[in-house]
Amino acid sequence: MIVLSVESSCDETSVSIVRDGKEVLSNIVLSQIDIHKAYGGVVPEIASREHIKGITMVFEEALKEANIDKTNIDLVAVTNGPGLIGSLLVGVNAAKAFAFSNDIEIIGVHHIAGHIYANQITAELEFPLICLVVSGGHTELILMKEHYDFQKLGETMDDAVGEAYDKVARTVGLGYPGGPIVDKLAQKGKPSYKMPNISLGNNYNFSFSGIKSHVINLVHNTKQRNEELVIEDLCASFQETVSEVLVTKSLKAIKEYNAKMFIIAGGVAANKGLRKKINKRITMVKVVVPEFRYCTDNAAMIGIAGYYQYLRNSSTDDMSLNGLSRMKMK
Repeated sequence: MIVLSVESSCDETSVSIVRDGKEVLSNIVLSQIDIHKAYGGVVPEIASREHIKGITMVFEEALKEANIDKTNIDLVAVTNGPGLIGSLLVGVNAAKAFAFSNDIEIIGVHHIAGHIYANQITAELEFPLICLVVSGGHTELILMKEHYDFQKLGETMDDAVGEAYDKVARTVGLGYPGGPIVDKLAQKGKPSYKMPNISLGNNYNFSFSGIKSHVINLVHNTKQRNEELVIEDLCASFQETVSEVLVTKSLKAIKEYNAKMFIIAGGVAANKGLRKKINKRITMVKVVVPEFRYCTDNAAMIGIAGYYQYLRNSSTDDMSLNGLSRMKMK
């Protein structure tokens, strides 16, 4: 089965073509990062306009690179949430127009399901598995007992981990996007600054607002005392504390549910410090981490997830948008 997929939930316009839920034939990503850097974050109205400007070209490039004719496409999959409403609408309407004009079935795919299934590009998923979702808007631990079966074990009670990274970066003047910069500087520093306990006890939930506030106060107080702030050490201290709680809770879930595999999903999956700690600590099961290019938003992951959703005939409310799931556009 050949799936054309569309992703436009935030500031990447992406169209991909995948075969049989595994083989990526094309994956075109048009990023807006350079545009939003000037504002210190994504501006929704600008993101929507940029999606409109680029989406037709991205469709054409994806078809050209895959060397696939429109008549050979069996299914259209599109991110229908969560995300920026204006950005999502551009992708959904473009996908619906393409599906309608070519008489192709279309399904809506949950954005986080896409991030999870980015791992399927790297290795065949083995169940039961534990997935750690770490992104700018989400931090969750998910149990999967079979394809497209998601059981949420825990989630963030406040900030997502990626959001915390960006806020810490902004506090010390590192710019946007902050996550990769903090990760890079952390590799050069030592975790010498004391950070608060953010474990939340013996459960699978997370909280990052406390450590974010602690860093803000630490930076402010250091400046007030005219003391030197070693940014590399601060980044290392923050990253060590955050990655430790993520890995510790993941280990607990792996043992409790007798998982055969551990996977990680979302933009923070590209974090080198987190990857290093996972490789060091999680050794009792097979560990799969997506390639860097599939960690951030892209349409290939949506195509893979859409393929397995289609096979499962999944049309649950949280995975659909106004009846979009499993519907002919006529």
